[in-house]
Amino acid sequence: MMPENLPQDRELDRAWLSATVAAALDEDLGGTPGRDVTTQATISSSVAVVGDVVFRDDGVLAGIDVVDEVMSQVAQRLGLATPTVELLAADGDLIAAGSTVARIAGAGHAVLIGERTALNLMSRASGVATHTRRWVDALAGTGARVLDTRKTTPLLRELDKYAVRCGGGVNKRCGLYDCAMVKDNHIVAAGSVTAAVDAIRAAFPDVPIQVEVETEAQALEALDAGVAFLMLDNMSPAQMRRLVTRLRGLEGRYGGIQLEATGGLTLDNAAAVAATGVDFMSVGALTHSSPILDIALDLR
Repeated sequence: MMPENLPQDRELDRAWLSATVAAALDEDLGGTPGRDVTTQATISSSVAVVGDVVFRDDGVLAGIDVVDEVMSQVAQRLGLATPTVELLAADGDLIAAGSTVARIAGAGHAVLIGERTALNLMSRASGVATHTRRWVDALAGTGARVLDTRKTTPLLRELDKYAVRCGGGVNKRCGLYDCAMVKDNHIVAAGSVTAAVDAIRAAFPDVPIQVEVETEAQALEALDAGVAFLMLDNMSPAQMRRLVTRLRGLEGRYGGIQLEATGGLTLDNAAAVAATGVDFMSVGALTHSSPILDIALDLR
């Protein structure tokens, strides 16, 4: 099954979250158990605090489970009682600026040492989710859905793609292993669209195949090769509309065809591209250019 057709409700992978938080804390604290020379020198280990995790901007929440994971791991490293984390909102919620999404109570050392790691991950995820929601809103009623890409920060793809789902977007392939995507360089290297498709089927018969096309001739060659998911690359809305109309007219011969617009997509041209009749629009900027959302921890 094509990744785009899978259910988009998978939770954040807990094993990934645990490993990533551990690595992030090692980075911040200088190893295991590590140290925070400022907090541990200026605040007694017996001091307890209460803090609110607050949105400074309007946005979509993503990554709320990071808070509890970070606090638990910091406490375990330092031999402290785990702070309690009260969640006041859920991932995917639209949050108004000034709203508290979680409340943390416990050892000041654990809360302040874990603060930045938790906020960094949540701010990134919520920024991606917020940007994605803008695309979802722009495409509402058009029939087109917004896709992410592999243009993610290395080792943070699980978080980035989860955030896209929180924003209402759709995950494309997770990596190079789960879906074959034939692009221009593969076509050049293999000699043709057909040769590339045939080679993939021979080597990996179990994977779905998609082909990126720049011309009608390439699109027809891909269809003749048995590929029914085509990515229409870097076309103007007028060019895309003509090709989509042509390809939809061939569905009686080839069966259902899924079409994706890719390259040069912005919120400004989203409506015009969606009006061409494509099923999906892939937007690398969801994960490579989303600004973080400003989220803070305010002690009471």
